[in-house]
Amino acid sequence: MGQASTRGIFLGVLAYGLFCVHDAEVKWLVASTPVWQVLFFRSVIVLTGTIAIGRGRLLRRAVVSPLKWQLAGRAVLMLTAWLCYYTASRSLPLAQLLTLYFAAPLIITLLAARMLNEHVTPARWGAVIIGFAGVLCASDPFGVTASFPTLLVLIASVLWAYGIVLMRRIARQESSLLQMLFSNALFMVGTGAASVVTWHTPTGFEVLLALGVGLFGGLAQFSVFEAARLVPASVLATVEYSALLWAFLLGYAIWRDIPVPGVFLGAALIVAAGVLLVVTERRRRTQPR
Repeated sequence: MGQASTRGIFLGVLAYGLFCVHDAEVKWLVASTPVWQVLFFRSVIVLTGTIAIGRGRLLRRAVVSPLKWQLAGRAVLMLTAWLCYYTASRSLPLAQLLTLYFAAPLIITLLAARMLNEHVTPARWGAVIIGFAGVLCASDPFGVTASFPTLLVLIASVLWAYGIVLMRRIARQESSLLQMLFSNALFMVGTGAASVVTWHTPTGFEVLLALGVGLFGGLAQFSVFEAARLVPASVLATVEYSALLWAFLLGYAIWRDIPVPGVFLGAALIVAAGVLLVVTERRRRTQPR
């Protein structure tokens, strides 16, 4: 059990790192391509790969699964969360956007106790609170004002948190590939309809970027779904803060963004939260019942 928890935490960190690479490519693409179309390309690529791996057995399971309506409902929640987040990102500074969005792990921890009957230990609460303090230090969000974009990103945060809890519940009975099949099929239909209206013929370079978005997005989705199978939602909530570290590393590597001093303090707190989580989870799993 200790090894499974460690593997799940590692997969979660890997997933959020891959999501950051995915987001960097999306940032490049949306400068010339409508966000609907970018998400449509990604969904087509990930769905094609998922069906190629799962084949007929996966499609038959999608038809007979007793959780197919929950799978479809979660897909709708996540699509709505993405749309709210990307809409808000056009108007809010990055620091405010990240801090508001990273309220999600706190919400996940609260929901996990109620919806999944998880025992959220003091160490898990401590890790998620320390991680959020790291986000505050790194992002310096002070000056947030009430506005429609602020409301949108908070809605995105709540929907994402609820989606993670549902993902954990579904992962107890269904495979990661099945969750990916439902999510990307619905994304493809929804974004495809909007892409017809705002179609942009991509250049060769944009096609390569779109392939990268699909590849990294698919690997990230599979990793986070597998992580949800191995660790409780309240643990995965703290792991999500690692996305902020990846974001600053990629920002420096790609755009040469120089972190302010608060970023290093925030990074230290996030790392401390992660170490606390790993150590306490391994110790808790190895204790005799």
